[in-house]
Amino acid sequence: MEDIFVFAVQTLDATLRVSTPLILAAMAGLFSERSGIIDISLEGKMLAAAFASAATAAVTGSPWLALAAAMITSLFLALLHGFACITHRGNHVVSGVAINILVSGLTIVLGIAWFAQGGQTPLLKADARFRPIEWPGAQAMEGVPFLGPLYEELISGHNILVYVALLVVPLTWWVVYRSRFGLRLRAVGENPLAVDTAGISVAFLRYRAVAICGLLCGIAGTYIAIAQNAGFIREMTAGQGYIALAAMIFGKWRPLPALGACLMFGLLDAISIRLQGVSIAGIGEVPVQLIQALPYIMTVVLLAGFIGKAVAPKAIGVPFVKER
Repeated sequence: MEDIFVFAVQTLDATLRVSTPLILAAMAGLFSERSGIIDISLEGKMLAAAFASAATAAVTGSPWLALAAAMITSLFLALLHGFACITHRGNHVVSGVAINILVSGLTIVLGIAWFAQGGQTPLLKADARFRPIEWPGAQAMEGVPFLGPLYEELISGHNILVYVALLVVPLTWWVVYRSRFGLRLRAVGENPLAVDTAGISVAFLRYRAVAICGLLCGIAGTYIAIAQNAGFIREMTAGQGYIALAAMIFGKWRPLPALGACLMFGLLDAISIRLQGVSIAGIGEVPVQLIQALPYIMTVVLLAGFIGKAVAPKAIGVPFVKER
């Protein structure tokens, strides 16, 4: 019984680690899309932030400077997306795809030019990464049945960005549903003309929303590169930005349901890792490729079959033209 409990705790621990960048990116997309800006460039911003953080950490050896560089890089791309969609009223999807394509190629080119390692950054030392934090008493609790593994594995032992991601969710909920900015944010996504009539700048509100999106994507990319991994490799985000976007839609543009969708994907990913090499009676060993694809397949199935009616903000993707 205890072995089953320990296995469950370890699986949940892995779920939190895998879900962290998804949670951050989903909350980022929520801010942007609640303001009426479609943002499929979450993937590109995360990838750019991952490269910026790994490159900065490789040069300076400081994870905090790396985090700052990643957030600035992602913020720049977010404002670029805002400039195209808000100021020039361009197509939101085209702008997002352009950013994703730009970052996909630019990170490889810069990686080759700066580090000459095939588009990768050098392997980072422990001091240049965000390391796990051991909570007080974790070692002393190690031998305690049930409570020991729960405290040592699930609560303690994560790096600071995991805890930041978990705190961002209630903070997002409070900002969106309890603050004046959140009220205006939701209003501008539903009826920007009414917001403009009230004397509030629609463009300024939307720029602030995409800026918050960029900062959160910067944290997500940093986690992937210098907390979850020890450097940058090509396309290391591996579609997580799109999964986060799907989780946000699955959650119907609300923070807590979006968190649940991210944890669901993380759980599927954690289970798939533990299924590798396991033989099933009557079937044999399941191919590794199928197991690796399982989280993506299940996500598509769940989104297609159980999402129900998801109503997006009414003004999402619609350019706002100020009436004279």
